[in-house]
Amino acid sequence: MQGVKDSSALYEVERRARHAERPGFRINELQISPKQQVPWHFHTNIQDTFYVLEGELRLFLREPKEDVRLRPGETYSVRPGRPHLVTNAGQSSATFLVLQGMGEYDYVPLT
Repeated sequence: MQGVKDSSALYEVERRARHAERPGFRINELQISPKQQVPWHFHTNIQDTFYVLEGELRLFLREPKEDVRLRPGETYSVRPGRPHLVTNAGQSSATFLVLQGMGEYDYVPLT
């Protein structure tokens, strides 16, 4: 499956903000409602590191299968090539940072 360089049109979120970007690294802030999610995907070259600011996140991962819950102040890193799905585990909006790097960004959607 082919990766895309801009995944913003592939799924809906309450709010997106880019806080920093330079070649090989970027920091994005996302806010998702309890009914929204970042669909199953992986990144070929970059690691995602999630840092929760508000609310609760739930990450589902494959290879190996794992279920991770994060609260404010907690982090979790997903290695390049590892499929993951991001959901809101709470009853209100969840806001989190995604630090992405080092390497060229791509988003490879999975079904």
